Amino acid sequence: MQDITTPRISDEALAQRLTHPRYPRSNHYDVRWVVENQMGPNALWLLEWLAPALGLDGLRPGARVLDLGCGRAMTSVFLAREYDAQVTAADLWIRPDENAQRIAEAGFADRVLPVHAEAHDLPFAEASFDAIVSVDAYQYFGTNDLYLPTLTRLLKPGGRIGIVVPAVREELDGTEPPEHLKGHWEPDWWCFHSADWWRRQWTRSGAVAVETADWQPDGWRDWLLWCDVIAEESPEEFHRTMARRVGEAVRADEGRALGFVRVVGRRL
Repeated sequence: MQDITTPRISDEALAQRLTHPRYPRSNHYDVRWVVENQMGPNALWLLEWLAPALGLDGLRPGARVLDLGCGRAMTSVFLAREYDAQVTAADLWIRPDENAQRIAEAGFADRVLPVHAEAHDLPFAEASFDAIVSVDAYQYFGTNDLYLPTLTRLLKPGGRIGIVVPAVREELDGTEPPEHLKGHWEPDWWCFHSADWWRRQWTRSGAVAVETADWQPDGWRDWLLWCDVIAEESPEEFHRTMARRVGEAVRADEGRALGFVRVVGRRL
């Protein structure tokens, strides 16, 4: 059940705080809508960073895009609105009827189809999509060596897959986190990998030609800003608590280890 809390600052002040020169498209979205529907880092910012590497501006109107692990479908609405895509919004945890209402309220019921799907059992035909997008989700199901070839069969020949994931700057050795993060490290974060790790993982799969695998400069600063905002302004206690915990880690780290990586591959 949602735990509604009174916003601490005005919508105007919040919009000013979150207006970001690197994300001009995202700046046009209602900040309360984004805050209320987030499920982690700012997914619109991450998708906007991914977009040029993935070539989203080059998609034909009505291109079919799979938004895998879409959460509350904010990224799906963004793909439909900004890139004129026909989007399949697939998620395991958010009910399709809940996302359908959100999508309809945004005015994209005819362009975004919400579905319930588990990433290892996707109910789609081969060569169904022009592109696959996954923002802050792929790390939870896509690190298995055998996963990418199965997923990319859903792409048309030459189609692209692009992901943005929380990551580490350099691959971690051993079984202990960095010393400065030992009081903050979460067990789930062992699924965070470096850009080089992702490039090798995707290249050796034989499923794609890797076109991009890079670290986001100063991504930790955006992550920290977002955590601070969510810790104060989210209407849900769960997300406020998680944002405080993650924010403490990102603040202690200051970009030494934690950030984001984007990876783009073209189906061979």
